[in-house]
Amino acid sequence: MPANVETMFYVRQTPWHGLGVKVAEALSSEEALTVSGLDWTVTQQPIYTESGTLIPNYRANVRETDNQILGVVSDRYQVVQNYEAFAFTDELLGMDVKYETAGSFQNGRRVWLLAKLPEKYIIAGEKIEPYLVFSNSHDGSTAITVAMTPVRVVCMNTLNLALREAKRTWAARHVGNIQGKLHEAQETLNLAHDYMTELGKEFDTLNRIKLSETKVVNFISELIPAPEIATDIQLKNVKQQRNDIITRYFEAPDLKLLDKNAYRFINAVSDYATHSTPIRNTANYRENLFMKTLEGHPIIDKAHSLIRAAA
Repeated sequence: MPANVETMFYVRQTPWHGLGVKVAEALSSEEALTVSGLDWTVTQQPIYTESGTLIPNYRANVRETDNQILGVVSDRYQVVQNYEAFAFTDELLGMDVKYETAGSFQNGRRVWLLAKLPEKYIIAGEKIEPYLVFSNSHDGSTAITVAMTPVRVVCMNTLNLALREAKRTWAARHVGNIQGKLHEAQETLNLAHDYMTELGKEFDTLNRIKLSETKVVNFISELIPAPEIATDIQLKNVKQQRNDIITRYFEAPDLKLLDKNAYRFINAVSDYATHSTPIRNTANYRENLFMKTLEGHPIIDKAHSLIRAAA
């Protein structure tokens, strides 16, 4: 397992597959908490200098099971325990909610869970399923974040487009009334509905933007630019990446049924971003891809911007 992934489970073949323990079906919160390895709590302990002097206004977040120090935070920092994250999501989506993946990175410093939203959407004539992601850090590096990620079912590509008209994330800092802030996150269900509605409008727009083969090739060249001063190896890598997207656009079985338009192009780029193996196959590439799946992938947003700017 890659170095930064501590524990994780996943269901079957999904966009986030290949890390952790594979399970046959989505799990309840009680099962997911255990199988994901997140069944531990965080305590806050005082910090002392080597000479024994108390350091005021700061605490250490410590995992109780092994005394792993997860981070040093201010004394205003409020811990959100892993079980509270699952309890919140259960309450938000209903007690019959099932989790498709959950786990931790960086020795427990960052944790997440992901569940499928109950609503079904048919957008541009295709099944698009929204997933809810709860992400949290125990080292003070990130806010509590609740986001939704739409997935095109036929190929399990993620379609996290940055839309001006609708947000897909909610976030709160670990200070103040945390439980009150989590209650406010009920708004994320409205965010999800609004986002999916706007996503449907955007897909309709993209379907109306016809693309010639020349435009497709030109867009891909802009998407994967060559360095101004490039070595032969760099040029070879750029060509390989461009050809990968071109092949997906023209040859992918699930895209051949679509018209040659901007919607097909976005899906080809998403397929490349979601499923391709990078030129440099590093130990952490799967988890980096996973985090982009959750947070949004820059190359998909860039492709979207190129299309809209040219339309």
